[in-house]
Amino acid sequence: METEQDNNIKIARKVVQDSSAVDSHIDTASLTGQTITKRDETTNLVYSLEDKPPLYACIVLGLQHYLVAVDSLVALPLLIAGHMCVQTDDAGDVAKAQIISSLFFVSGLATLLQTTVGVRLPIVQGASAAFIAPALAILSLPHNQCPLPLTPALANSTEIMYNDTDGNIIGGDEVWMRRMREIQGAIAVASLLQLFLGVTGAIGFLLRYIGPLTVVPAVTLVGLNFFKVAHQYASVHWGIAMFGTSVVILCSQFLKNIQVPIPTFSRNKKCHITRICVFKLYPITIGLVLSWLLSYIFTVTNVFSPSPDHIHYKARTDISSNVIFNAPWFRFPYPGQWGLPHVTVAGVAGMLAAVIAGTIESVGDYYACANLSGAPNPPKHAINRGVLVEGFGCVLSALIGTGFGVTSYSQNIGAIGITRVASRKVLQVAGILFMFFGVFSKIGSVFVTMPDPVIGGVFCVVMGMIIAAGLSNLQYVDLNSPRNLFIIGFSLFMGMVIPEWMKTNPGAINTGLVELDQMLSVLLQTSMLIGALIAFVFDNTFPGTSEERGLLKWKKRCQKSTKTSVPQINCYDLPFPTNCRLSRYLPFLPQCGQSIESLPNREKSKRHKTIFC
Repeated sequence: METEQDNNIKIARKVVQDSSAVDSHIDTASLTGQTITKRDETTNLVYSLEDKPPLYACIVLGLQHYLVAVDSLVALPLLIAGHMCVQTDDAGDVAKAQIISSLFFVSGLATLLQTTVGVRLPIVQGASAAFIAPALAILSLPHNQCPLPLTPALANSTEIMYNDTDGNIIGGDEVWMRRMREIQGAIAVASLLQLFLGVTGAIGFLLRYIGPLTVVPAVTLVGLNFFKVAHQYASVHWGIAMFGTSVVILCSQFLKNIQVPIPTFSRNKKCHITRICVFKLYPITIGLVLSWLLSYIFTVTNVFSPSPDHIHYKARTDISSNVIFNAPWFRFPYPGQWGLPHVTVAGVAGMLAAVIAGTIESVGDYYACANLSGAPNPPKHAINRGVLVEGFGCVLSALIGTGFGVTSYSQNIGAIGITRVASRKVLQVAGILFMFFGVFSKIGSVFVTMPDPVIGGVFCVVMGMIIAAGLSNLQYVDLNSPRNLFIIGFSLFMGMVIPEWMKTNPGAINTGLVELDQMLSVLLQTSMLIGALIAFVFDNTFPGTSEERGLLKWKKRCQKSTKTSVPQINCYDLPFPTNCRLSRYLPFLPQCGQSIESLPNREKSKRHKTIFC
């Protein structure tokens, strides 16, 4: 007669077989449930994945995740605002605040969905930098060039009007809204690919042909593509920019192990002192605040000239101060708030590269987050569901009009490793806080007043880290191989040369079809697409062993900490019953691929109570 433990082993074996190939090497002895204690000892988590801390602790820890992500959520919209022809007056500042608030709201909603019905790991969803390159390529097309304002006499209006490139006389808000609608349409349609990959489970087939040699140029070129932008912002006042950069370097590299005593309260210890590595947790936030404070001091003392013609004028903190008073207290973002999205073939083609890059990045984040959270590697159904929910978040972000799709934030996953808090409930509360800050647009308007050199200093660090993250994938490949060196060097170089040539020769593509010209222009100006496509083709056609290509080490990274137990495997199940008759045919449900006989007895007994899917 089989014991309960033997039955659990059989169930776990079946789940593992139905999961990805990564989980196929799990040792049978680890499935008996004895690994739980060992894992808890090795991870030393304060709160594990299934733990539910008190509400006040969830709020504090959720605010911490907000502070970690706020830099990217603020910096990325400000980065493309000028290219979308957002005005530099008070109305333009209000527009920037509304876009940032919308992004806060979408990020919170996407985080809440991902942690509840998605991959169900403690992951923050936020704006993806991969969408910047194709967005800028779309905005660089001739019909999206920023128009000059008309004089009040010609415009026959007291409002500043513009003769847009399409020949229409429009107001300042409509200038940037039209461009935003084109980006919205491109992201919304391109993100349907991500939905398709999640619904059909095709993500496993795609990842079979993508290795580190493809990921390196795709991610690295995202950062390299913005050295001109960082220079543009930082050159307003290099002193402020480098001060902020230096503070970040000081905190993250030299002061990272210094523990700062913080007064705290708990039920057990009451009032006591807790030592926290504050500099390690918030280096970017500290650098941003201090450089912003220095700019404020130089503004009130008139060290920075109040003349708009002076080179240091944009380093002042009072240029956009009116936006705080003009922005409404409450504003609920909704789909179509800027108008009906406009779809172009060129825009969709360029955004597909960003969607694929974001999908690959997120799958890697799932494994990293599971490892830090003390959870088993995510099974196939959880990965499919995570990609599906992320695709839905991208579509929602596009319809609401943030200018970006969403992706998993690696910096928040790193925060889990530092704080040792991996509770799913904390991230769900964090998502609610993001939505709260997005609805109250006064909060978003505060970030619009950030001076240009402060943003430039942050860009120097953030973009540098993106480049480093891309290059870090070289650790898996054989760098002594001439084959690999050629693929890396050629893909990176051509990924910079071809887009630069297109920018200097905007009319070089002339096939006779306007739509085809625009599509080729967007594709050839998207550096990450050019580099990744070249590397993808070469890596899958040039002769080379799996070890030489880095595929063995690449897969081995995903095989870390695969020892698991039956209760831990269930942490990826949805919070509601999914054992309906069609569930075994849906690749994003836990029962996918299982027969009725392979289901646990408790699920068999419930089948007569379920309805058809």
